[in-house]
Amino acid sequence: MTRPLPRGGTVLLAAIAGTAIANNYAVQPALAAVAADLDAPLPLIDLVPTAALTGCMTGFALLLPLADHLAPNRLVTAQLTALAAGLALAAAAPDAGVLLAAYLVIGAAASVAAQAGSIAGRHAAPGRGGRGVATVAAGLSAGILLSRLAGGALTELLGWRRMLLVFAALALLGALAAAAFLPRQRPHSGRGYRATLAALPPLLRHHPRLRRAVATGGLWYFAFNVTWVALVLALARPPHSLAPAAIGLYSLAGLLGFAVLPLTGRLSDRYGSRAVITVAMLTAASGTALLATGLNTPPVTALGLALFDAGCFAAQAANQSRVIALDPHRSGSLSSVYLVCYFAIGAVGTALAAPLLNALGWQRTALTALTALLIAAALGRTGGRGTR
Repeated sequence: MTRPLPRGGTVLLAAIAGTAIANNYAVQPALAAVAADLDAPLPLIDLVPTAALTGCMTGFALLLPLADHLAPNRLVTAQLTALAAGLALAAAAPDAGVLLAAYLVIGAAASVAAQAGSIAGRHAAPGRGGRGVATVAAGLSAGILLSRLAGGALTELLGWRRMLLVFAALALLGALAAAAFLPRQRPHSGRGYRATLAALPPLLRHHPRLRRAVATGGLWYFAFNVTWVALVLALARPPHSLAPAAIGLYSLAGLLGFAVLPLTGRLSDRYGSRAVITVAMLTAASGTALLATGLNTPPVTALGLALFDAGCFAAQAANQSRVIALDPHRSGSLSSVYLVCYFAIGAVGTALAAPLLNALGWQRTALTALTALLIAAALGRTGGRGTR
């Protein structure tokens, strides 16, 4: 029998998820300063976020399944220690090559954020799995939303190298807390780690509901990346020509998404993930429809983004709860397959955002995202009663 988390354990996992995933984004405001300090071409240093994302997807594929084999306290402690080591290496990097290598390690270790969600769902009290996953998702979302703000402020105050050391210290604090408070119980697994990795691809074939979760989640993450990347590009161009700081303020609209996540967990436990996903997608679609009216009225744009982000964040928390519920004893493996596919589809949206904006303009690009969200809402309603 799986032991529940200790009091405050879910909050600890949420804090770990947020501070870990933040390291994929916190350096982005400092990239120009990093390039100048290392005397490296800016296009080369601009590859740092790509290295972090590549490392993170590798972590999802190779490290997330370890949640099915290792005790949470040992697994999370080890990954946070590796994260701190990667950040220390980046802070001491003498050139761009070492920095990029360090960010591959940082990205891979930051995948502990996904492990935190899997652990929260597996060790939640009966009937509270959705709340546990949603709480961790709230922490993760806060980390993503606030990472660039914190990274930029710390860089201005301390410089980029010391900023990275601050995040390394946070990772070490998280490691100490994980070692002391997370469960020491090792999951019961009937197969070895290599066998687990070999069994990942067939999971999509054997679990129709996993395929449905991948399809719906991939569609809204595609829409999310298309919308945000195209929005940033559109606001930076005439006739808007906004400065980066002004564009960045629009990201604060995502705080609504962070605020609704705890409610999402309770609703998922009570009414089922399927109903929550459908309502969330319709909410995101309504926000996208507002954005499609144009970007000339900042309050309307902010409201559209708030509804859009809230819908996407809520749907993601509910979808991950549904994935974990398929087989709690293999939640790490199932989450691994889901997140690798989810991020891969999202990467397509990132790559297509600029070409779509150039070819179709902002309004038709927003309508493309709206179409993806409506298809996701329709797919989210399909399936038998067991899908919940």
